[in-house]
Amino acid sequence: MTPAGLWRRVRHHFSIDAPRMAVRSHLPWPWKAGLAVALLLVIGGMWWWGFDFGQILGGFNRKEVEARITALEAEAAQLRTESAELRTRSSQQDSELAMTRSVHATLTKQATELQNENSQLKEELVFLQQLFADANRQAGLAIQRVAVERERDGAYRYSLLVVRGGKPKDDFVGHLTLHVALQQEPGSEKPTTLALPDEQPAVAPALKLRFKYYQRLEGTFEVPRGAQVRSIMVRAFESGQPAPRATRSLAM
Repeated sequence: MTPAGLWRRVRHHFSIDAPRMAVRSHLPWPWKAGLAVALLLVIGGMWWWGFDFGQILGGFNRKEVEARITALEAEAAQLRTESAELRTRSSQQDSELAMTRSVHATLTKQATELQNENSQLKEELVFLQQLFADANRQAGLAIQRVAVERERDGAYRYSLLVVRGGKPKDDFVGHLTLHVALQQEPGSEKPTTLALPDEQPAVAPALKLRFKYYQRLEGTFEVPRGAQVRSIMVRAFESGQPAPRATRSLAM
């Protein structure tokens, strides 16, 4: 480089026309990051405040809504509690109602049974009054009040009364026999008559007789399934005597 060129370069560097130099301070990057975060927080807070303020101006209050929601949740919880209590009470009332109905049905049944028993006792009283009124009549044996009703398929229940007239001194001892006429289904080969107790020894104890004035007898006997009783003949025998002392028939 020539002396003239060197001089021009030095003058240009230190003269007024020389380019300006800027002195800048250098900040570490953690400070920069902190300032950026702080700036973001400030901006976010201003935005949130502006959002809430805008909602308030628009008629929407978040705190009021949250308080209302809390109140509604408490009210809903109370309603659920009351609903559970009402269901419990309803269940208890249903149980009490069912119990009351059961008790009422039982009492009604008992009342009906007592009425029937009362009617039977009245009939017994009338019968005894008539029996004692006829005590001076000639001694004899009679079968009265014969009744037969179907108990279930294949079984019938009977009831009857055996009485003595006059003034007997000793007990009457004997037994009854039942001769039952049946109606079978068409084409059936089963027997159409039953002789009791010969054909059903299990009923023999219920047909025993031992009384002074009267004796009531009740029992059941079986018939072939599908068969129906058409008539029954009752005979009373005294022990040791082949001939019946009394006979009574009933047509169904």
